[in-house]
Amino acid sequence: MKKNKGKANPTTGKEFVFEFKAGKHNCVLKVPLQFPVQENVSDLHGRLMLLHKIPCYIENELKHSLSIFIEKETILDYDREAELALQRLSTGEVDVNQLTNAWTRSYVETTLEHARPEEPSWDEDFADVYHELIHSPASDTLLNLEHNYFVSISELISERDMEIKKLQERQASEMDKVMHELGNTLSDHDVNTVASQHFDAQQVLENKWASELKQVTGIQKQEYQEWVIKLHQDLQKSNNSSKINEEIKVQPSQLSEVADPGARMFEEQPQLEESFTIHLGAQLKTMHNLRLVRADVLDFCKHRWHGSGGVKLRRLQTALSLYSSSLCGQVLLVDNRVNSYSGIKRDFATVAKECTDFHFHCLEEQLEEVQQVVLYARAQRSHKQKEQPEVPRNGGDDKSKNVERNPSNILPGEFYISRHSNLSECHVVFHLCVDDNVRSGNITARDPAIMGLRNILKVCCTHDITTVTVPLLLVHDMSEEMTIPWCLKRAELVFKCVKGFMMEMASWDGGISRTVQFLVPKSISEEMFYQLSNMLPQIFRVSSTLTLTSKN
Repeated sequence: MKKNKGKANPTTGKEFVFEFKAGKHNCVLKVPLQFPVQENVSDLHGRLMLLHKIPCYIENELKHSLSIFIEKETILDYDREAELALQRLSTGEVDVNQLTNAWTRSYVETTLEHARPEEPSWDEDFADVYHELIHSPASDTLLNLEHNYFVSISELISERDMEIKKLQERQASEMDKVMHELGNTLSDHDVNTVASQHFDAQQVLENKWASELKQVTGIQKQEYQEWVIKLHQDLQKSNNSSKINEEIKVQPSQLSEVADPGARMFEEQPQLEESFTIHLGAQLKTMHNLRLVRADVLDFCKHRWHGSGGVKLRRLQTALSLYSSSLCGQVLLVDNRVNSYSGIKRDFATVAKECTDFHFHCLEEQLEEVQQVVLYARAQRSHKQKEQPEVPRNGGDDKSKNVERNPSNILPGEFYISRHSNLSECHVVFHLCVDDNVRSGNITARDPAIMGLRNILKVCCTHDITTVTVPLLLVHDMSEEMTIPWCLKRAELVFKCVKGFMMEMASWDGGISRTVQFLVPKSISEEMFYQLSNMLPQIFRVSSTLTLTSKN
């Protein structure tokens, strides 16, 4: 019997009587029961067999009789309660309107066909409109409009950098004069005062430009979204559709003639890459593409230019797949601090600010949200650990102490995700936390960084990310201790682990073809790159002819 989840009813006592024969003796079992019965019939039957030492050959008969008795008496109780309810209704003790309203509300809340439809949000409407326009003749117009906004932001950033540089040069000259007079007419206190004034001046200038950039990007995002919605509405009107299509076809050529001397260009460095095709799986094999690329980790984020006229962003494919099931992701190795711009995180934030993101929140807002989630998750985990203390594993004490000391930090192997529409070749960035242990040569397949890669690939399978870029050596920059044997050993470990994770993908996504790009630092030698390219087909058992390309 299922437990009664409704209003508690008054219990009534009834006696269950069961007669059976034990040899030549006639036996009678009498058991008082409280109705409604709140326990399972099988459990009650088992206790009766044990307490009263009922013979085993009576077990099935007793269970059958007990079930029939409980069912019959329960129905009688329900009928009796129904008669009393009807009697109260007929005598006017219960308000009919109140009762019908309660029934209607309960029916509507529990029936799907009467559920209120979800109201579409502005972001969803804009996403649908943009996806439709980017796959129409208006795609060139959209990209050129984004380019114009990019140029204005680049000019603004150039002015900011120039003004900050002039301030630093002026302050350096003033500090040289102060240091020259130190001990003669000035003291250490005077030097500290000047240094404090310089710091305050820099902070004021940086805050001024940060506020101005934030305001400009906000205005650009609002104008862009309103223009996209208006363009879509105009295209829906049959009378103006032909005229607008003509304007769309003419407008890109006009925009391409606009010169942008202040545009910030990134020079492309020679890039080595090698592509492979593999088939993985036990019975049903799935084809995957592998690429070994020698490049900087931010090359997939920076906007690059091509063409003699200068002026179109190479991001059409990224824009076409923005709202699709073929997203591109990239793994970025960071420290354990969220929303702290230092090292590679500062460089990435600089690139993310080069162009306005018209679809998602800016990087700062996303990281603030991540930090709040981390604090909430730490609080929940701490609460569970206090309720159910467990024996810590290897390094558990150090990790718990680190979390208690800095609850806003994340642990090695954990990662957070940021979404972008303004990067060159990726939509999603996985910020994977690693520590100094990745620079040693003794990590294993159970290392947090390796397990973090596994979890990242699993997220890719469940969220339609079909292309992911992974740092092969688990570092972005080379150092002296990273010798050729160190690189070969690390690459072999990552290759084998990723191969195992890719074979697991079949159980995660049903066997969808994906592209995994293994990224090695640009400072690695060509000889080392060729050795890694020879190792990859041996581990993955490549079935197709590889192609070596060099991009300039």
